[in-house]
Amino acid sequence: MNTIKTLIINRFKIFSLLSISMALSIVLLMIRMKLTHSFFYLFLVWNLFLAVIPFAITTYLTSFQKLNKIGFIIWFSAWLLFLPNAPYIITDLLHLKISASHLLWLDVLVVSSFALNGLLMFSFSLLDMETLLNQYLKRKTITFAIIAILFLSGFGVYLGRFLRYNSWEIIQNPSGLFTDIFNIILHPNQHLEAWLFTFLFGVFLSIGFWMFKVLYRP
Repeated sequence: MNTIKTLIINRFKIFSLLSISMALSIVLLMIRMKLTHSFFYLFLVWNLFLAVIPFAITTYLTSFQKLNKIGFIIWFSAWLLFLPNAPYIITDLLHLKISASHLLWLDVLVVSSFALNGLLMFSFSLLDMETLLNQYLKRKTITFAIIAILFLSGFGVYLGRFLRYNSWEIIQNPSGLFTDIFNIILHPNQHLEAWLFTFLFGVFLSIGFWMFKVLYRP
């Protein structure tokens, strides 16, 4: 109980801003549902919930002075598994192609607001993990680790959007998941789109995170 209280006090500003931003997303979605009588974009609420998980994990971990290495590795693995869900919401912009033309502007606002929240939680969570890694790794190693995480997130988004894998399928369907991953790695010429998407999305996330760090930590 004291841990939760301390977390709320230490991160009151971040929690408040994220809560307001997420509330706006929900309100925009409700307005869309009222005007269109459609529940189509309701899946964004679930996607937003998944985006909260990695942020919740690192927020929880920062409440400890230092975890033992085994405990940290377990938490880190779970965090990395769910991390791509945060920037994944950006790809929901693809659904705009089936939007009604007269309310396209509203659909852009709805999806963009959810995507913004996903990116914010991705950035806050990655920043937290960078701080946590300082307890276990050297500075140069952390830099390479963060870059690798950014591009792995891009690859994770590709697996989710185009191959339709979910984070928990590493338990439910590990053989199918790893078969597809190894095919992409071992046969790059047959999966050029996967490599191109991973690279470009990784660059996009890298530049966005770098800008976030500069603005958040002037």
